[in-house]
Amino acid sequence: MSIYLITGCAGFIASKVAEKLLKDGHQVVGIDDINDYYDPRLKEWRLKQLQQLEGFTFYKDDVRNRAAIEPLFQKYQFAAVFNLAARAGVRASVENPWIYYQTNTEGTLNLLECCRTYDVKKFMLASTSSIYGNSEIPFNVAKKTDLPLSPYAASKKAAEALAHSYHYLYGIDVFIPRYFTVYGPAGRPDMSYFNFMLKIDNNRPIDVFGDGSQSRDFTFVDDVAEATIRGLALEGYNIYNVGNDEPTGLMEMIKIIERLMEKPVNINFHPRHPADNLKTWADLTHTEKLLNWKPGTPIETGLAKVLAWYKENRDWVKHLNV
Repeated sequence: MSIYLITGCAGFIASKVAEKLLKDGHQVVGIDDINDYYDPRLKEWRLKQLQQLEGFTFYKDDVRNRAAIEPLFQKYQFAAVFNLAARAGVRASVENPWIYYQTNTEGTLNLLECCRTYDVKKFMLASTSSIYGNSEIPFNVAKKTDLPLSPYAASKKAAEALAHSYHYLYGIDVFIPRYFTVYGPAGRPDMSYFNFMLKIDNNRPIDVFGDGSQSRDFTFVDDVAEATIRGLALEGYNIYNVGNDEPTGLMEMIKIIERLMEKPVNINFHPRHPADNLKTWADLTHTEKLLNWKPGTPIETGLAKVLAWYKENRDWVKHLNV
């Protein structure tokens, strides 16, 4: 069985990827700086679940610090690196673009340099649907992505370009899933569905930026983790969309949550942020051919699973900062 490095291992998607690899009998070395972009209690909960699984080793490190992560490459012979460490969030990146560039771009460069130096031949980079900007929908990987709308998207575009250069120069196999609005149990509390559930349960109004007509290609985290891991079989440089191919309108999603929670929703409307995409929609034609993968979780089924997890952990989750 193989040893994999997973960065940002206490994060939402990374923890699920780690869980799947561990349950398949592999070893996972995870690193995370447990930053406070959102309430660290959620990251600590995810980390605790991983630490109960055989084969998991954790280091509290930051991908921005090459001196801290390089010793791991000296100690372990990694079969692949899964770089899921990132600063996420479109609006927050407008407020502090420097931390996004340092983590998402420079952090990727640090890991690629370690892969080059220590002969790691496979590198996964988490990317984003935000990279498509205001392209025509559905978003296709063949389309240009050189007009990002936010520093977050720009930092991911730069990371993709760096990864290509290291593939070209050093023969590293690179696979880059572009994620579309990932959701699921133990997700990020700054994401709309989780934020809405917390506020509705606490009898607080929810905030909608824009008129609610925007839509997202909500994709369940288990489906996302499976599509990510399947990329290990790929050779060369590959980018593929990981979405649901069925956008859901924001107001439709709110109605589903309202129905599942059996509580009325009060909405405060605010102006739309200019960095937000109006609609995301993944063209999965390339992904299906490349990975023989399709998403398998309808939005209502996925949200019901989120709510079940919330109810099971409500005693502490309801106190998260949102």
